[in-house]
Amino acid sequence: MTRPLTVAVVAATLLALAPPAASRAGTAHAAAARATTTGRPSGPCALRTRTRGVSEGSRTPRGFAPSSGTVRAVTFFVDFPDARARLSPRQRYAEFFPAVADYYRTSSYGRLDYRSTPVLRWIHMARPYRSYGITRGTAFDPHRDDGYHAITREILAATGRSVDFRHYDLINVLAAPNAGPPATRDVRSVTFAGAPTGLRTHDGAHVKNVTFIWSRQTGDSPYRVLTHENAHSFGLPDLYYAAGGGGTRAPVGHWDPMAEDWGPSNDFLAWHKWKLGWLAPAQVHCLTRPGTRTVVLSPTSERGGPKLAVVPLSRTHALTLEARAPGRLDHAVCRPGVLITTVATHLPSGAGPVRAADATPGSPGCYTHDPNVSAPLSDAPYRAGQHYRVAGVTVTVLGQDARGNWHVTVTRRAAGAPGLSHLPA
Repeated sequence: MTRPLTVAVVAATLLALAPPAASRAGTAHAAAARATTTGRPSGPCALRTRTRGVSEGSRTPRGFAPSSGTVRAVTFFVDFPDARARLSPRQRYAEFFPAVADYYRTSSYGRLDYRSTPVLRWIHMARPYRSYGITRGTAFDPHRDDGYHAITREILAATGRSVDFRHYDLINVLAAPNAGPPATRDVRSVTFAGAPTGLRTHDGAHVKNVTFIWSRQTGDSPYRVLTHENAHSFGLPDLYYAAGGGGTRAPVGHWDPMAEDWGPSNDFLAWHKWKLGWLAPAQVHCLTRPGTRTVVLSPTSERGGPKLAVVPLSRTHALTLEARAPGRLDHAVCRPGVLITTVATHLPSGAGPVRAADATPGSPGCYTHDPNVSAPLSDAPYRAGQHYRVAGVTVTVLGQDARGNWHVTVTRRAAGAPGLSHLPA
């Protein structure tokens, strides 16, 4: 049995954890903020959601955290008898904040206001780290006396009634970085998103959308491991091959932190920005009719302008177009242009649900000096004069105007077009 902790909560922490929306007025304000943000995907280009878990489906099921408006997180710090923290909670917190909040504010064009409340003290676990049996893939099993269930239960016991979990959308647990192996050897950070974990807090709230961060990552923005993990709580899947198959570790390359969150900073795909509610309807071109249409795309790294063109190929497949250029969050863009991807909502997380078309097949890439970047796809964007054809659709990049916007024609055949068997594998 786990011995519950009885650690007193300091007054400063109690003040910091005062419920942010205790009044009806506060709750109404938060709801209004979420309601006035841009709408969720709808119409024929909003692909069907095939699962209740994380996926590329346009509609995120209930149970996940809101991804627009004001989103609140409570952040805890844990260490272990055999891995006592060697830094203060404030120092550990500074490794992630305000960077994570700033990242989401920038990527969402101001439509996601991420607010984290830290409990600035180390919560000492009752047993050595090894006794909890934490490995990559450890489940949150309420029927076991170890693992994440045991760690979370001790956190709840240690905080007592000082935290009102009903006012938080996310739970972050930052472990002492010396607990467990370094992330360069074994990545163990994980999120339990959507469904309740089987635990309830003292105020009756389900424990869900909880993230555990272990060790440290490398690169110019190592905080992005939390950006990646929190995005699972918003409904986004892993874009890399979890089983190591498919011939490349990330079939969409370094074009989204759900594929690669190590190395240089990268922004979310425009499809993800639409799914998360960060794009207005006028910023999305939905191309369903036969014929030829010219669209304009402004780089996703800039505010304003159209960001995404979607060509639905079936209820679960779509071709997407977006413009990528170097920006505040995109540090590895060495070949600006039009990124073309295929989205498949029937593929689960970790099975390559988004795949990039490569404008320069056989090339070693243009960003080759960082092993954390899938170099062969770093020069994937299409540029002036290049064409891409799939499933009866032809995309032609016309060029870039003086404002940096890309002009593209999309031609769709009316009948007799190749079926989905012609989609890239």
